[in-house]
Amino acid sequence: MMEFYILIGAIALVSWLVSNTLKNKFKKYSQIHLRNGMSGAQIAEKMLADHGIYDVKVISTPGKLTDHYNPKNKTVNLSEAVYNQRNAAAAAVAAHEVGHAVQHAQAYEWLTMRSKLVPVVSVSSGLSQWLVIGGLVLGAASSNTGIGFIIAIIGLGMMALATLFSFITLPVEYDASNRALAWLQNKNMVSQQEYAGSKDALKWAARTYLVSALGSLAMLLYWGLQVLGGRD
Repeated sequence: MMEFYILIGAIALVSWLVSNTLKNKFKKYSQIHLRNGMSGAQIAEKMLADHGIYDVKVISTPGKLTDHYNPKNKTVNLSEAVYNQRNAAAAAVAAHEVGHAVQHAQAYEWLTMRSKLVPVVSVSSGLSQWLVIGGLVLGAASSNTGIGFIIAIIGLGMMALATLFSFITLPVEYDASNRALAWLQNKNMVSQQEYAGSKDALKWAARTYLVSALGSLAMLLYWGLQVLGGRD
């Protein structure tokens, strides 16, 4: 089990470093005020209009870094700071979330695949590790290890699905950022300095998803070895 704790610690440390860097980047680029004077909400609304999307609403949502696009009710949800502020960080986040709305409108295949997995993963991700551990314990406590092994394999399957979901999320997030940056630049919405700040902020935001995916894969491999490595 020592390897497990080391793995968890390493993943947690890297995740914290990336998350902390992201927060510092957004704080830094929040000081770069947009020359066009537009708020994050106005940026989002203009990007939607430029892509011919008129059935998506831009709304404010409480909290920090709570920005997201909801395909169910077609809303671009911007945190209060992003919604109201007029800086490079707000422009980057607002445009990124609209990037997801554009993906939805254009039936971007990776987003479609991800959306189909959401209901399943939301249920299975919380159960997978408990099933694996429970299966291992049951197998160790009983002379008949067949049932325990089956339970552990089911847990591994759920864990593998969550890992797949994490990796499918990567092209969705990177593509949304690329769409956002291309629009900001092509429409001359930001200056060269503002564009550089927006690009750097989105780069670090994407790295949080990369770390999450790699962490999910590491956990899958670890528990896979615990379940399958002990079999004769």
